[in-house]
Amino acid sequence: MISIKSPIKAAFKFQILLLIFSFSCSNILLAQKKVDVCVYGGTSAGVIAAYSAKKMGKSVLLVEPGSHLGGASSGGLGYTDIGNKYVVTGLAKDFYRRIGQHYGKFEQWVFEPNVAEDIFRGYISRSKTEVLYQHGLSSVKKSGSKIQSIIVEPSVAGRALKSTEIIAKVFIDCTYEGDLMAKAKVGYAVGREANSEFGETYNGVQFLKGHQFPDGISPYRIEGDTLSGLVWSVSSNKLLPNGTGDKKVQAYNYRICLTDSVENMVPITRPQGYDSTKYELLVRLMKAQPNKLALNDYFIWSRMPNRKTDINNRNGFSTDMIGDNYSYPDGSYLERERYIQDLTTYTKGLLYFFGHDSRVPLVLRQQMLKWGYPKDEFTDNGNWSPQPYIREARRMRGQYIMTQANCTGQVKAPDSIGLAAYTMDSHNTQRLVVNHMVKNEGNVEIGGFHPYPISYGSLLPRQNECTNLIVPVCLSATHIAYGSIRMEPVFMVLSQVAGVAASIAIDGNIPVQQVSYKSINNRISGDPLLDGSKPELIVDNSDPSIKKEGNWKLKEGGAYGRDKLVLDGESGTVTFMAPATLSGTYQVYSYYAASKKPSEKTDIKVFDGAQVHFRPILRSEVKIVGQTSGEWVKVGQYTFKGTSEPFVQISSEGTGGEVIADAILFKRVDK
Repeated sequence: MISIKSPIKAAFKFQILLLIFSFSCSNILLAQKKVDVCVYGGTSAGVIAAYSAKKMGKSVLLVEPGSHLGGASSGGLGYTDIGNKYVVTGLAKDFYRRIGQHYGKFEQWVFEPNVAEDIFRGYISRSKTEVLYQHGLSSVKKSGSKIQSIIVEPSVAGRALKSTEIIAKVFIDCTYEGDLMAKAKVGYAVGREANSEFGETYNGVQFLKGHQFPDGISPYRIEGDTLSGLVWSVSSNKLLPNGTGDKKVQAYNYRICLTDSVENMVPITRPQGYDSTKYELLVRLMKAQPNKLALNDYFIWSRMPNRKTDINNRNGFSTDMIGDNYSYPDGSYLERERYIQDLTTYTKGLLYFFGHDSRVPLVLRQQMLKWGYPKDEFTDNGNWSPQPYIREARRMRGQYIMTQANCTGQVKAPDSIGLAAYTMDSHNTQRLVVNHMVKNEGNVEIGGFHPYPISYGSLLPRQNECTNLIVPVCLSATHIAYGSIRMEPVFMVLSQVAGVAASIAIDGNIPVQQVSYKSINNRISGDPLLDGSKPELIVDNSDPSIKKEGNWKLKEGGAYGRDKLVLDGESGTVTFMAPATLSGTYQVYSYYAASKKPSEKTDIKVFDGAQVHFRPILRSEVKIVGQTSGEWVKVGQYTFKGTSEPFVQISSEGTGGEVIADAILFKRVDK
């Protein structure tokens, strides 16, 4: 039995085994499975897509090349990139609510890897969905524009190599690489489009300030000696004009989980293949900024529960291994495995370097030595994540291409099935010599826009290419638009759409392109958890039924949805009206948005149709955690009579500070 350490290793090993057994075995056994829906890739999206299709009454097989579920969300990315909670709906919202339940909260957006994977496994267990682990894609059989079946090969050695043919009515590609899409010969792009191709501004080459080296750092092996060659990771490519297209890919890294709990710690040791010369630029960067003496100056060091971290890239030299991943998207399993091994060695070496190299300031070394790998995470992979953060690989060229204009609201998708809201984000793509200085190129962080619609057509190949494939992860978007869409909560939203759309296509015996986006939306909005429970009710400050008294100001951003109402140091009320027919027991929550000068108290009044209830929310009881504009604060549990006009009223007595009226949530306790 071969030990599986990662999806990439699993995929690579099954290719090697295929070669071995093709020589040693005259008969390769072929099993066959028939299902309604086959989901390829056990990422967060893959789990939700499979669960959704199963809850829609379909037979489902989820195929995962490795041995873990959840992808990046269970692989270390616990500091969720939210953008705006308004866009996180359905089963995606349910996932973060279940995370919250684990930690004793209503919902939570920061979490440990093992907690996330347990919850993903829970979806599979409750729905009784079959998962084929440690199998990777070998080939695709098509008839015209329809996938008939796929062949997957195992990554476990046995007496004979037993491949499996999976026959399905609809296939869903939930991999970060788009492998099923590519083998099905669906058109796709890799790299960055020129700005001129889609009338964009932030695509292609972008030489901007973010995550950049300060001026004056030499790129040469011998500082200032142009003939001595370039330091590791510096490219000899020339800086091209902004907006120039290329095939280069933004950097990948690991979202690193460490702990400072001595009882739960495995020390960071020197990795095999360690090469301290790879960190020469880091040494020069430290010399150039001698006052930066905290780990947070070199890493985004986000704290997770139980004394753990989610560590991400920061500034000029960090966890991103820039420039080595260009061949990864279209690479063979062998090429990908080599890259993953290099990335792993680089990242573990970086941590070791910080703690042990004498050129690192002592205060930084001392800080790093307080941390180690957590014993209770990734226990089958040496306490190291099996999932690198593949930010972007292939992107489909589908029925509808999402572009920068969609993100900024200049163009609105005509067939919206979900929303995105995150900043247009790209990590650096190359490290160059510019005026005899080392500089990074490719970083983009452009935000300031409202949640915007994602097209159903962006999940679909062109109909002449494939009629029974849905691609919710490597969806159809330009590089810069994909940088806004590509967040784990949004992938989960889109994968629920994929599972529902696949089911509707099967029921109607129609191509996925002919499924009405309205029918998808109606199904999910009426039953967001696909379990028959009633949807929760949210009344936003933009609802026309609300009533205002006082000098409330409408402020955009930093809110649930587009905006919020703010009253600064004055008296006033905002009344959120619920339907007169609201009946039953509900938990009521108020969205407490962050403020630079919040009031010490927000008064809330709830009328249940018969009685008025009072609830003050104290500033001291609210803790806003993670990349979020605010938190849902529980007002209480009330039984509404369905006989009068119930409401929730937020008021300010003008005692100082900002009082915010944003949104009220009614969550039914019983079905």
